[in-house]
Parts: sequence; structure tokens; C-alpha cells
Amino acid sequence: MMNKEIMRIPLLIALLVLLCVITAQPLSAQLKGDHLLGDAGLQSGTQAPPGFALLVPTYFYAASKLKNSKGDVVSDNLDLNMFVTGIGGSWVTNFKILGANYGGSVLFPFASNRLESTITTTKSPFAFSDIYFQPVQLGWHTKHADFLFGYALYFPSGKYEMGGDDNSGLGQLANELSAGSTVFFDKTKLIHFSALLSYAFNSEKKDSDVKTGDNLSIEGGLGKTWYKKAAAGPVPRIINAGVVYYMQFKTTTDKIPLAGSYALDPDKDQIFGAGLEGSYYAPHIRMLFNLRWVAEMGAQNRIQGNTFMLTLAYNLKSFEKK
Repeated sequence: MMNKEIMRIPLLIALLVLLCVITAQPLSAQLKGDHLLGDAGLQSGTQAPPGFALLVPTYFYAASKLKNSKGDVVSDNLDLNMFVTGIGGSWVTNFKILGANYGGSVLFPFASNRLESTITTTKSPFAFSDIYFQPVQLGWHTKHADFLFGYALYFPSGKYEMGGDDNSGLGQLANELSAGSTVFFDKTKLIHFSALLSYAFNSEKKDSDVKTGDNLSIEGGLGKTWYKKAAAGPVPRIINAGVVYYMQFKTTTDKIPLAGSYALDPDKDQIFGAGLEGSYYAPHIRMLFNLRWVAEMGAQNRIQGNTFMLTLAYNLKSFEKK
């Protein structure tokens, strides 16, 4: 009876986040949040096995189109791009909280051309950006589905000055709650569909009254896993491939004192994207290689482009029980 009550907890969390989608009214579209769309895809609702991994993500975003609140193209030659990389780590322990494994992650990023708004044309040099820290990640595993809950912060550690043309950060503190699930369609858990909902609460920007509206992001994918016998050792080679998606909505109004100087209608802000993902785990070197591409569509009151993400992960230490 107790196990059933515990398993209801992640489901209730997911329903609460979903309620935000239904009740929220997208109002504003000018400023961008810290959450980088496309950083999650296949099995986004699944926690990694117990262990500690070193991470080196490489993120590139290129956009040429700007669309208004009706989805019409305002400009198709923006040539905006953003590059983010860094070094980080993620950990999953065998310590249990409400029946879930406890974990977390941290990323120390470097960025160039950090996009602050949907109409920015400034260029910033490659420099230290805003730190991502997830002190709480809880993962549940059942026979037919996995569940995930997390709490994270984006610290305004990158250089930021209101109106500056060399900013590497966004100058705002963001608190982010996330909840998701990966559902498996067969007994061997080879075919799966996932969805991860993340909601970011943004603070006012440094030394100003400007505040970015809160963002709701949904990311996941439909894919298949293959296990191939390794030449040596019990751990197999693992291949993951499938289609991925994301979407993002602004749920509260941007607070900009001189909003009249902005060209776009501040009533709508949304974006959708779909693409492909493939990953390969090489057990003999304990490395995971993950490549993801997403093409954006259906933009309203924001820029539209393509997202590319390559992640290298080194399994430094396994905590799995033998």
C-alpha cells in the first residue's frame, strides 16, 4: 500500500505542471530565458544509472527568421547565432527519497553571442556565462515507466550590463521546476516515448526593473534502444535513436519600462521544434556520444531557426549495486 502511495507522488507532480499549461495565458514575447531548448530529448523522463559522470556539452543555435504574433515572417535574413559549451558533472546515488534515487548536476558554461531577446543584434565574445546547478533530482523506475522530478537554479554569473553589447549572461536568477516521464511500450524497454516539463521563474535583471516572463518548456522524443555485445566485459554497447521534439511558451508578461520601443506585439510567444537524435555508449572507454538536431517551426513573436547539440559524457564512477 505504501509503495502505491509513493508512486502517486511523481504522477501528481506531473499533473500540477501540466495544469500550468492549461491555465497559463501567454502574454509576452520580448525577452529570452536561461533554459536552452534542445538540451533534453530521448528518454528525457529517465534518470541515469547510479554513478558520477563528467559532461562536456556543445550547443549551437542559428536563426534567420523573425516572426510576429500571427506567425508571419517579419525578416528572413537575421543571421543570428549562439554558441554555448562548458564542463560539468552529474551524479545519481543509491540514497532514496520517497522511493526515488537522489541525484543532481552542475554546469560551468562559456558562451558567445548570448541571445537576450528575440530581436537582439548584438555580438558578445566567448566568455564565462550563467552557472546551471540542479541540487535536487529524483528518479523513480517502474516496470512500464520511469519518472523524474528536479529543481534547478540559473545563477547570473556571466557578465551583464543593461544595454551592453558584450554580455555573456542574462543578468537574472532563475528557479526551475521540472517533472517528466518515459513510457516503455515493450517488456524489454527498447521502445520508448518521453516528455519533460520545465517551468522557470525569472527574477528582475541586474540593476534594473526589467523582468523576463516565466517560461514553460516541454521536451522529449520517441525512440528505440539497441544493446550490442561488447568485445570484452559484461557491459554492452548501447545505441539510442529516434525523433525528438520541443516546445516553449511564455506564461507571464515581460516587464519592460519602455515596452513601446519594441517592434513586436507583446501578446504571444511560442515555438515548436522537431528533429532527430542518436547516441552511442562505448563501454571500453566508458564514453557516451550524443548528437541532437531540432528544426524549429510555428514561431510566434520570436526568432526561428535550428538547434544542434553534441554531448560527451565520461562515466567516471559507477555506483550501481552488483
